[in-house]
Amino acid sequence: MTLTGIVIRNIIRKLLTGQDYRSEIVTLLDAEFLQYVVDFFKRVACAKLDNKDITVDWYKKEFLCPDLFSPQEVAIHSGLNKKTITNMYNSGRKQIVLDASVEHYDALYDTINSLTEQDSIDVSLTIRFRDVSVDLNINESMIVINTLAVKRSAISGGLWSTAGKQVEKPLMATLCALFQVPQKYYDQGNLPESQRESDFYLFNDTKEGFPCEVKLMGKGNPESADAVYARGSRVLVANTLSDLNKQQMDANGIFWVELKEIDDYKRFEQVLNALSIPNKSFTGDLQVALDKILPAVIQSDEIQDSVTPEAVLRERERDDDSSPQLLVDFE
Repeated sequence: MTLTGIVIRNIIRKLLTGQDYRSEIVTLLDAEFLQYVVDFFKRVACAKLDNKDITVDWYKKEFLCPDLFSPQEVAIHSGLNKKTITNMYNSGRKQIVLDASVEHYDALYDTINSLTEQDSIDVSLTIRFRDVSVDLNINESMIVINTLAVKRSAISGGLWSTAGKQVEKPLMATLCALFQVPQKYYDQGNLPESQRESDFYLFNDTKEGFPCEVKLMGKGNPESADAVYARGSRVLVANTLSDLNKQQMDANGIFWVELKEIDDYKRFEQVLNALSIPNKSFTGDLQVALDKILPAVIQSDEIQDSVTPEAVLRERERDDDSSPQLLVDFE
């Protein structure tokens, strides 16, 4: 799963100006889910037409087939998230996922049958595709509705997790560029394997590395501080932190930057000074600066993983290292 570079740029802009970035994720969620709904309805219509003369459960035959779909897709079609199965059975092995999916689907189908018989209600879905109409009875309709609900939940969980991971390094690189930190003080290209667990590293003139964590949260996340301590991080950047988090980090010598209000990003300069990392105060127009920085940090509209401006860093390596190179020079 990927986030487009455009969305990442928008998230960074909103974080640095104290705005709620979550609307960007919700928009992406809506677009991806609606596309899935259209594709899923097409598959349902075709499957129902292909099985119109078959008396067995056509949905189970067509959508719980391991030869046609991945274990994760089979789980979704059965009304279960694969992560739920993994938590229940402490295993994500293919056969366990498939067996659990079929078992859950049978139980769900029986439950729907009993409910519809008791309540004497009638609900049906009609799918029209290329002038062909397909009707689903109440049981089939309820199965399809449940599948779509589970799929939206799965997409949502994946997107929120992906947003955090893919914004980490671009956000830190943007902050460094904003305060004119030469690239050699945050070049992530030569990190040893033992240091790759942290989101980002800052370096001083002695080449001492300072691990940094980035946490994007809703109304605060008590686990954020735990991650900082577990990884030995020296810096935490988050969109919101509790007062207790701040007190604990201050007591343990961990620097933090909360991106909650419009000028909160300026606290990053204090962090750089405390770590003896060269920088310059930023006093210009933030939006104008971001117009120059973000295209250099994110050079593609499609981002696969957490990124740094690798092309720019490679260019710096070819230059004379005796003079510090800036990602973006505002002068």
